Amino acid sequence: MRMMVRGAMIASLMALGACGGETPADNAADNAEAVSENVADNMEEAADNMTNEAAADATENAADAVRAEGENKADAIEANAAE
Repeated sequence: MRMMVRGAMIASLMALGACGGETPADNAADNAEAVSENVADNMEEAADNMTNEAAADATENAADAVRAEGENKADAIEANAAE
C-alpha cells in the first residue's frame, strides 16, 4: 500500500515538474510538502516496527502532525507569493 502511495506521489510530482507554468514559489511549496511527506512516511515505517503500542500510536500521531505542518507551510508559501 505504501509503495503504491509513494509511486503515485512520485508520478504526480513528475507530472507537475513537466508543466511549464510553475513559479519558484510553487516549486518551493511542492518541495516543502514533499519533504514533510517523506519524513512522515519514515516515521510511520518506524511505528510499524515498534512493539510498544503506545509508542507506535504516538509516532503515528507525530507523523500526522508533520504531514499537516508540511501542508500548512506549503499553503503559507503559496499565500505569500500571491501577495
